[in-house]
Amino acid sequence: MTTSNINGYSMHYIDRGKGTAILFIHPPVLTSLNFIYQIQGLSPHFRTIAIDIRGHGKSQPSEQAVTYPLIVEDIKQLIDQLSIEKIFLCGYSTGGSVVLEFLLTYPDRAWGGIVIGGMSEVNERRLRNKISLGIGFSKIGAVGTIALSNAWSQTKNLSLFRELFNDAKKGNARNAEQYYRYSLNYNCTSQLRDIHLPVLLIYGEKDKHFHPYAQMLHQRLPKNELIFIKKVDHRIPTKAPGPLNERIEQFVRRFSH
Repeated sequence: MTTSNINGYSMHYIDRGKGTAILFIHPPVLTSLNFIYQIQGLSPHFRTIAIDIRGHGKSQPSEQAVTYPLIVEDIKQLIDQLSIEKIFLCGYSTGGSVVLEFLLTYPDRAWGGIVIGGMSEVNERRLRNKISLGIGFSKIGAVGTIALSNAWSQTKNLSLFRELFNDAKKGNARNAEQYYRYSLNYNCTSQLRDIHLPVLLIYGEKDKHFHPYAQMLHQRLPKNELIFIKKVDHRIPTKAPGPLNERIEQFVRRFSH
């Protein structure tokens, strides 16, 4: 576990392994710990980095509003500090949108992107309602409630559940609300054709509500591969780490130089 001063705040992140670097980006209220199985499984082969976004987990709360462009700047500063020239970015759920934003902003600093259950815009009622609920709970300071529900849905392994919950409930309610709010209104669909780097799209076979997002990205990204992982819903990092890690490893080996 490492802490670094990035863009005026103290960022907490995990950094393990050597070689080609993969950086993992979590959705609101969850933390870097959500990628614990990816860090364990992939760090023998690659350098794996997972950050706590501002005001999440062990990272310091942010004075500035948490937005995707700000998260992208923080990631860019971190890889500058670590002297990493190019990186693979891997984002889960709304973290996948942050990956797209990074690829649009700093294409020269990335080898490619991995989007797990992600989207370029939130355009249907079910996901809008879910994010709005997150905004509502954050607004009344009930980050612990979101943390409990998220951690429990991610894993039934009690010790991992405790770790995820204890880490997530440290989150700053205002920053979580900002991250949710930005996610609700974000839309880069019209710019997808400008992303010429390879993107791996991974979705759960049972995650039917996200399949339209998968198809939208698949149709519009110039260079992408779409994979559905069998017998799993949205919670792929913790529920299907084996198949997920295998796909990430194949993709990274193919597109890193």
